[in-house]
Amino acid sequence: MFRQLACSAMSAAVAMACASGSQAASAADISDGVVKIGVLTDMSSIFSDIGGKGSVVAAQMAVDDFGGKVLGVPVKVISADHQNKTDVAATVAREWFDNQQVDMVQDLLPSSVALAVSNVAKEKHRIAIASGAGTTKLSNEACSPYTIQYSYDTYALTTSLVKAMARAGDNSWYFLTVDYALGASLKNDSAAALNAAGGKVIGESKHPMHAADLSSNLLQAQASHAKVIGLANAGADTVNAIKTAREFGINAPGKQKIAGLQMFISDVHSLGLKSAQGMMLTTPFYWDRTDASRAWSQRFLAKTGRMPTFIQAGVYSSTLHYLKAVQASNTDSSDAVLAQMRKTPVNDFFATNGVIRADGLMVHDMYIAEVKSPEQSKKPWDYYTIKQTIPADEAYAPLSASHCPLASGKIVAGK
Repeated sequence: MFRQLACSAMSAAVAMACASGSQAASAADISDGVVKIGVLTDMSSIFSDIGGKGSVVAAQMAVDDFGGKVLGVPVKVISADHQNKTDVAATVAREWFDNQQVDMVQDLLPSSVALAVSNVAKEKHRIAIASGAGTTKLSNEACSPYTIQYSYDTYALTTSLVKAMARAGDNSWYFLTVDYALGASLKNDSAAALNAAGGKVIGESKHPMHAADLSSNLLQAQASHAKVIGLANAGADTVNAIKTAREFGINAPGKQKIAGLQMFISDVHSLGLKSAQGMMLTTPFYWDRTDASRAWSQRFLAKTGRMPTFIQAGVYSSTLHYLKAVQASNTDSSDAVLAQMRKTPVNDFFATNGVIRADGLMVHDMYIAEVKSPEQSKKPWDYYTIKQTIPADEAYAPLSASHCPLASGKIVAGK
């Protein structure tokens, strides 16, 4: 009786965990008496604001909200800093799978890390959820039966925004591209959308990750006289580029526009509204969009002092979706859990009727937002005005266009 009363007062996710407690742990197929989740992210470098410790907090929040246990066994979250090195990331993932019995690895930003870890997860038949990686390779030529690309991809971030800007007359672009997988994906998807809209790519300048000085790149972009400078980079590189452009007067009113092709709320916070105002961007999540997103984000703010990025929100959502799948399939076996995740829609503050496709991509609505001016902002972190909702079937490339063998049935997902 006491157990029933306690469970009835809890959230739906926790109530599900409570209900599972009536099952004997021995009835469940849990490989080693614990379900272990590893958050592999950038803790100390240019992406630490968009993932980092916030992703660890988000994963732990999901575990706590589920009740801390699944099928009668504890759920444990561990974490590591991959230092933005693919060899370090692959080594950590292999150690986790071989010696620490990690069942699922999470976050995996940036894209180069996700691609490396996805290969290890495939070899070890363990689950990799790339909540932090955007490259479309993950659900195309580099897809894996054991990898889910959860929060976004670069096609969804760029295509609708570029087409909308091109239709408004901003139809000649010059790209500043970070020289790794994410940059190439952002630039290529943007260029394809621009060409489809009748626009033109004027040129491109590449730079290394964590570039100390982007002055020469931006001066080349300015000299191109393109109407838009597209920033095909992320994190501190994006912030650095926008600050430098502002110093040079490149993106002053009436001059060239700056388009952040992968912008996060943490970037806007670092820049300040005076510098970022008026910028257009695409996002899968904004903390102040719904009552549910506000409620969860306020809890995250209380724990971290910052509002969540869409990667951190995606880490929470995908971790909870994973735990629900373990619960429903009565096992932590990767194949069974993945099958359950694929057949169950995602409905929470992050996504409505989200679907994990055969190619491993979780498709859901996206939103075009405009950064507010300082005068428009009425409260802390009040940074975006949502201008348009892009339905999932328009936001993402169709499954029929995927180059992933899973999409054509040549490989059976989860096998």
